[in-house]
Amino acid sequence: MPRILVVDDDPISRQVLRAMLEKEGHHVSEADDGSKAVRDYDRSLIDLVITDIFMPEKEGVQTVRELMKENPDIKIIAVSGGSSSANYDSLDWIKMFGVKYTFTKPFNSKAIIAAVNDLLSQ
Repeated sequence: MPRILVVDDDPISRQVLRAMLEKEGHHVSEADDGSKAVRDYDRSLIDLVITDIFMPEKEGVQTVRELMKENPDIKIIAVSGGSSSANYDSLDWIKMFGVKYTFTKPFNSKAIIAAVNDLLSQ
């Protein structure tokens, strides 16, 4: 059973992603900030990380950079709320770090599942 870590400071977003991913047969753990995500990733056998970009403590960009520095082959999906141009710039920018899939909130559940399945099959 693939293990996915969902990182988001919004508990509702975490719950939605958890329900959606567990329905597909994945084991899901949660972190409410980037610092906890890095600690949890280092202690667990995580196959994929889905992280929000804008969070207190440690933002998603810092989290992605730190995770990829220690684990260059890590599979990450980035999500972000809002519709400002800064939000889109952040999602485009994070792809430079090797994040293949990015989504804005509210996201399409079928698209997220397709991205998860693609990354886990690689």
